[in-house]
Amino acid sequence: MSESGRVHIVGAGLAGLSAAVKLAQGGRRISIYEATRHAGGRCRSFHDPVLERLIDNGNHLVLSGNQAVMAYLAVINAEDKLSGPQRAEFPFVDLTDDTHWTVRPDKGAIPWSALSSSRRVPGTSIGEYLSVWRLSRATASQTIGQCLATEGALWHRFWHPVIVSILNTDPASASAELLWAVMKETFGKGEAACRPLIAVNGLSETFVYPALRYLRAHTCEVQFNQRVRAVASNGGRVTALDTGDRIDLDSDDAVVFAVPPTPARQLMPELVAPDSFRPIVNGHFRTQEAIPMKTFVGVVGGMVEWLFLRGDVVSATVSAATALSEMAESDIADAMWSDISRVLKLDAPCRGPYRIIKEKRATFEQTPAQVARRPKTETALDNLFLAGDWTDTSLPATIEGTIQSGFAAADIILNRKSNG
Repeated sequence: MSESGRVHIVGAGLAGLSAAVKLAQGGRRISIYEATRHAGGRCRSFHDPVLERLIDNGNHLVLSGNQAVMAYLAVINAEDKLSGPQRAEFPFVDLTDDTHWTVRPDKGAIPWSALSSSRRVPGTSIGEYLSVWRLSRATASQTIGQCLATEGALWHRFWHPVIVSILNTDPASASAELLWAVMKETFGKGEAACRPLIAVNGLSETFVYPALRYLRAHTCEVQFNQRVRAVASNGGRVTALDTGDRIDLDSDDAVVFAVPPTPARQLMPELVAPDSFRPIVNGHFRTQEAIPMKTFVGVVGGMVEWLFLRGDVVSATVSAATALSEMAESDIADAMWSDISRVLKLDAPCRGPYRIIKEKRATFEQTPAQVARRPKTETALDNLFLAGDWTDTSLPATIEGTIQSGFAAADIILNRKSNG
């Protein structure tokens, strides 16, 4: 591909934006086609008229060891948009007995803190921590239930809430290999790599708007309400896109599909991709006043798994929420508020304004069988590439994996240009 070739990116979610940012860095001309009226996909913020507050579509926590996230934010000048504690701390509460504790990773890779009963998760023994070595040796076909004991205090008070939030899949049946890919790059590297960071001003202000400003400054065309309905190919290459109008491609143009697997398969019926998905349910509640607590807390022994606090808005998250997603929103709100009021010691028996968001297909089901269906970045068509958290990044379907997928597609295109 020559330097003059244009890259056509289908989808302005985080995968498409990260691909575009990397390509713009490399001097490529870019056109983005987004089917909706906004960028960001599942990673965005919006003003809710019921709460009268800015809320995120979903609650996300990134870690300081997420290298792709940090590289992306550095390019778009948004590194200061993430905030978190100076030390790596993960507060938890168990609603079954009101036990509170904080997980503080060791400074180095070796978890010496497991030797101290005061540093361990309450009720756990040293032996429970030793089982992590089996996770480090996991193969692609193994589940977490085959590597870790799915009972005991460490499972219920650490592994289960952490795994379900990372993999959005029943923890026992989820991919052990994917979990280890995260653990070795964060907890496995010590405290400096696993400080929890939150987009305090919202996901859009952190990941989306700065990227759009950067891309427009690099003369990238971003077209909203432009759905790519079909592609034409000839001679092993994409030759045209159909958005209602035909967009003919030059011989040195490239295309990146940065859309979820279902629309990708509609455009490429022969594509093998994950076809089973899991929901996430988030509830956002406005309180009478701001709550002076930590910005997030893990919850054990209730329905809610994580709480996030931002001013006078409390947000609750339940992952792998298949049954919950079928419930009425009012019933979900009542159940969530019951947990929230207990965790935060609120006297108010009745909840105030709320918003329930059901993301029915939040991620693909991250079992070994579904992971095996993840496609590579390159396709059978020479100038067509894939990006998205469902592609074969070797990471779970997280913000880190999404950005890495976009970078991977961009790197291949840029390397072909330099070698061509």
